[in-house]
Amino acid sequence: MGLSKTIWSNPTEYLRTQKPEDPVLFFAPSIAQAAARHFIDGFPGMVTYAVKSNPGEAMVENLVAAGITGFDCASPHEIDLIRRLAPGTAIHYNNPVRARHEIAHAVSRKVKSYSVDSHSELQKLIEMVPAEGCEISVRFKLPVAGAAYNFGAKFGATVEVAAELLKTVAAAGFIPSVTFHPGTQCTDPHAWEAYIREAATIARMAGVKIARLNVGGGFPNHRLAAVVPQLDETFSLIDRVATEAFGADRPALVCEPGRALCGDAFAIADRVKALRDDAHVFLNDGVYGALNELPMIGVIDRHSVLSPEGALRKGAPVPRVVFGPTCDSVDRLPGEIMLPDDLAEGDYLVWEASGSYSFATNTRFNGFGDLQLVTVLSLTL
Repeated sequence: MGLSKTIWSNPTEYLRTQKPEDPVLFFAPSIAQAAARHFIDGFPGMVTYAVKSNPGEAMVENLVAAGITGFDCASPHEIDLIRRLAPGTAIHYNNPVRARHEIAHAVSRKVKSYSVDSHSELQKLIEMVPAEGCEISVRFKLPVAGAAYNFGAKFGATVEVAAELLKTVAAAGFIPSVTFHPGTQCTDPHAWEAYIREAATIARMAGVKIARLNVGGGFPNHRLAAVVPQLDETFSLIDRVATEAFGADRPALVCEPGRALCGDAFAIADRVKALRDDAHVFLNDGVYGALNELPMIGVIDRHSVLSPEGALRKGAPVPRVVFGPTCDSVDRLPGEIMLPDDLAEGDYLVWEASGSYSFATNTRFNGFGDLQLVTVLSLTL
């Protein structure tokens, strides 16, 4: 899937003139760059991009152009992508579980920062990664609510184990740091507070002065009309609590936003394949495609419907069951989607705030998923 060479004014212009039959992912570089500058100007530390959220080359290149100097990578493939597109930037290999060949690959690519959440994985790093100038960041978890789903179910050491790991990291000669992730689409700024204070407790328990505290991702994008992300409030809270918790030993801060940088820079246009007996809507996209995230963290309610001629449908909203195009019965969007009652076959359903995990998780299951990528100046319809 390549980026279109033509730059269109907005999605409406493209849909009206081209009438695509396959799903279209619209990208507005100006929005991505503005989001990056918001973080660079507002966050009190280093801003790194979580590549997994949208590894598109155009996305990465626009973040570099906006001033992003670090990337959170989770695989050798992502490491190679960043070394090719942004060779002068820092790479943080923050997937805490890695095969030995993956560690060797990272070392060969001169990666200098790793995360860890277990004794067995730390032993691999001690054996394979040169300690001089290399950081190992201990990842811990807490039972803190406020996110769309719990990242601690898979990764993160308990506080007690984290203190043991941190002590071992320092004794092995690595740069000792701490990291956490409050969970994806975290709309409550206070979700970070408990983690930061507990990070200071871990450092004290270990008797180690940490070099950096990575406050993770979790920063939200604007998926719901009524829930506007409170990024500035979150930055301010992180800054204040870090000083209160660590005092004179306050570490340098790092964050790794993904969806907060890419999410609002894209919109998806899906065509209505059929309106079955005026009851069920079938789209040319679904949970095996660019809408993969919707069953996991909820439907985006910032959406509109355009006729094939580009006119906004303005009928009264009614609840509809919406299916994707595959022959799999689980290919259904969660709940019922409020759509205009004048919806018709051939219309386009345009989802805003769709840049995170849509490009990355789109599949070709059942022969569908031919997702086009189109550049626009604005996402305004």
